[in-house]
Amino acid sequence: MKIRVREYARYQADRLAKIALATTPRVQLDLYCVGAGQSQKPHTHADQDKIYYVVEGRGRFSVGGRDDSLSAGEAILAPAGVEHGLLNDGTDRLLVLVVVSPPPTH
Repeated sequence: MKIRVREYARYQADRLAKIALATTPRVQLDLYCVGAGQSQKPHTHADQDKIYYVVEGRGRFSVGGRDDSLSAGEAILAPAGVEHGLLNDGTDRLLVLVVVSPPPTH
């Protein structure tokens, strides 16, 4: 299954947009479209690992209480049970591929 990631990018003025690109019983691939100043509040998944991969832009990613600035071509892992979130603290749009395993049940 070929996915042209940028064709799915849709930004919302009021909040981060999450777009499901593909899901199997073992993994989910999402696209986060994050406008300037938008964020994903810190949260935890008890039994899911999450990988953030920056496609375009740059942002601040928090994992386990540590903040890292990531730009295009960089990734960060949030293991199950570890608090994580992100913030587009710049002026440009941020496009992030997100891998979640196992996928959420909702």
